[in-house]
Amino acid sequence: MKKIFFIIALSVLFSNSFFAQTKTEPQNIFGKKYDYVNDFEKILTPKQVQTLSATLKSCETKTGHKIVIVTTPSISPYTDLSDYSLELDKYLNTSLKIDASIILVISKQLRQIQIRGLDKLRNKLSDKEVESIISTFVIPELKKGDYYKGLQDGAAQIIKKLE
Repeated sequence: MKKIFFIIALSVLFSNSFFAQTKTEPQNIFGKKYDYVNDFEKILTPKQVQTLSATLKSCETKTGHKIVIVTTPSISPYTDLSDYSLELDKYLNTSLKIDASIILVISKQLRQIQIRGLDKLRNKLSDKEVESIISTFVIPELKKGDYYKGLQDGAAQIIKKLE
């Protein structure tokens, strides 16, 4: 009788662990450190990164708005650049405590670009103005293969609107 009770007690205690589902945390695909310019796709030279970073740092000092540029070869597991940039924005704010007013994400490999801004900037920089900056200043340079000039010109136009 004691053996039966012991077996029943063990099966009741351990039955949950046999059927328990394990929850895996989603894998973090974003880098652990971000600066003004984050060239993960390696499309810029170190000097270009340095110059562009200095421009963006100066913008933050003048306007109080931080602009972050990210180049990425892949957006996996996301299906579009909009979702990727939204999650990147959330990650920067919550995990790294970086309060970026504007995030410019570009992928040479995917041939896509996304500019994400804070809602409070809509009075200074509307969606139409962002589209105009991309189509007028950024894309023509990207088509020529001059990624630095495209990013520099796009950043300069955004800065002009923020001032």
